[in-house]
Amino acid sequence: MNMRVLFVDDQPNVLSGLRRMLRSMRDEWDLEFAESGAQALQTMAKKPFDVVVSDMRMPGMDGVQLLNEVMTRFPNAVRIILSGQAEQASILRAVTPAHLFLTKPCDADTLKRTVSRACTLRSTLSNESLVELVSQVTALPSMPSVFGELLEEIQSQDASIMRIAELISRDVGMVAKLLQMVNSSFFGLPRRVESAAHAASLLGLDVLKPLVLTASVFSQFPPEAMRDFPVKAIEHHSLAVSHLAAECARSVADDDALASDALLAGVVHDVGQLLLASKMPQEYKQAMALARERCVPLCEAERELLGNTHADVGAYLLGLWGLPNSIVEAVAFHHAPGDCESGQFTPLTAVHIANVLSNDMGDDASSVTGSIELDIEYLDRVGVVDRLPAWRQLSYDININAQRSN
Repeated sequence: MNMRVLFVDDQPNVLSGLRRMLRSMRDEWDLEFAESGAQALQTMAKKPFDVVVSDMRMPGMDGVQLLNEVMTRFPNAVRIILSGQAEQASILRAVTPAHLFLTKPCDADTLKRTVSRACTLRSTLSNESLVELVSQVTALPSMPSVFGELLEEIQSQDASIMRIAELISRDVGMVAKLLQMVNSSFFGLPRRVESAAHAASLLGLDVLKPLVLTASVFSQFPPEAMRDFPVKAIEHHSLAVSHLAAECARSVADDDALASDALLAGVVHDVGQLLLASKMPQEYKQAMALARERCVPLCEAERELLGNTHADVGAYLLGLWGLPNSIVEAVAFHHAPGDCESGQFTPLTAVHIANVLSNDMGDDASSVTGSIELDIEYLDRVGVVDRLPAWRQLSYDININAQRSN
């Protein structure tokens, strides 16, 4: 079945240009065009669309208002802003309803790649309820303690961007949202970042302050969900995996990009758990109970009860948010890297190794996720099996140092 894509712009010449630009996609996409937000909603009410691409500035209902309506009425649709407007106030409004932000002029290859990627990712989720749930997520929950410290710091008269960056780096949900803003074209920043702290410093205090205080890009973990889900343990586990994954990558190649992607992928590899535990607390409680009862990995219980795993859910969300393919791949396959066709050492390799070895250290998260085995056949294919003893020792050293610092 062809992907259904709706383009919305109040300028007929822009829509004509899009028709010409995308003529080669007619065998793969069913394209329709609307000249206003109201017309777009009427069109969507008649038949479903996979993707909506809207201009920002339009009379009557602007692009942000339209995407807010789409998010409410048609939550399964991927929402993209395509605009030449660059005023910060308008961009701040778009951060919540838009999955992605593309700037005009946008070349044909970028537009085709962005739309195709969004639709391809959807096929990873077999549960339509999860597709709808993930598509509506505008922020991942944060630890209340970190969220409180961030609010206090950012409202301080002598707020420090270094302190703000340090706080965000400690929280998985904040890191994921920050990467969305940096990896999309919201603020026209360079796509390659070394860490969450680097991303925060690129945005700067003048952008981060209104994002946090008025755009609500971060949210707190619901108290009721925290009663049954060890948020702090998962956060600590994610940061430990991040550190170890980066060190594993550095030991294989002198490649800063590989190490930084492994670092970031390690932080966000379990964002699907945060999403499911906060949005579906009762169902996720049942999945954790089933995993404990049967002594199986949590991902197996998730697949049985929900049809998909937290890895599937996390990868779909991060893909919608425009994160690099290497990070999305690491999140999607970190339990089963052999399902990925690559035979090279990638961030996926580093995160898979770090995730299993961190669990082997008996961290608190292992009591939730259960025992996960290394995919030796995959590691042999990549050619790194002989490095495992050194990486086990590295994991042990990192764990001991962490215990001493606490």
